[in-house]
Amino acid sequence: MGLRLSKRRPFYQIASTLARMIVLQHEPLEGPGSLASLLPQGTRIVRAWEEPIPAEPSRLLVLGGGMSAYDDLPFLRDEMVLIRNSVDAGKPVLGICLGSQLLAQALGGTVSRARQPELGFYRVKLLPAAAEDALFSTAPESLVALHWHFDAFTLPPGGVALAGSTLTPLQAFRFRTAWGIQFHIEMNEELLAAFVAGGAADLAAAGVDAEALRAGAQRELPRIQTVARELFSRFCAAPGAL
Repeated sequence: MGLRLSKRRPFYQIASTLARMIVLQHEPLEGPGSLASLLPQGTRIVRAWEEPIPAEPSRLLVLGGGMSAYDDLPFLRDEMVLIRNSVDAGKPVLGICLGSQLLAQALGGTVSRARQPELGFYRVKLLPAAAEDALFSTAPESLVALHWHFDAFTLPPGGVALAGSTLTPLQAFRFRTAWGIQFHIEMNEELLAAFVAGGAADLAAAGVDAEALRAGAQRELPRIQTVARELFSRFCAAPGAL
């Protein structure tokens, strides 16, 4: 029997009861942020730097982190094996920031240092393919989101580009049942505070003032959280073996 959505209930309320997943977290204070309340029952959060990476293909949420996808770290290598196996098994996978870079590299794309860092609130524009995408079809064509990255990725062979920005032409893509999103859809006030507290060197390198970033957050976070809630709920409900 197919999924039937009630017109009276928001999509995220329905999706919250669906498929279990594994969350791969890379920093002690950088968890799923505003997505935490939407995680399906039974979700397992794996602290990748201190726990074994699961081997069984799973529905995955792969979060960001201060390392690079090309760093020679055993747990990152294990994650890319898990990501590739999960995609091959038809499991939905969503990578955010570092997670999107790991996804791109696991699928045959390349990750390298960007020409300049993208750190702060910048506009993202959806590309034509997003209009037919299972996650992005209801998102606004243009939105402002938090970016915090020094690397960029290329589109994996067979992937579909979904969004871009002025500094980073490829901001989001889809490959079969997997999505990579370079910007931080999971951002909330608590998570931003952790980013700022631990990212003084990043802010200095990018020439970004912390107070200006906080001021931007007051204006932009409520908007991106609304988009993120719908997008992530659709990911939770995406077809895939449980």
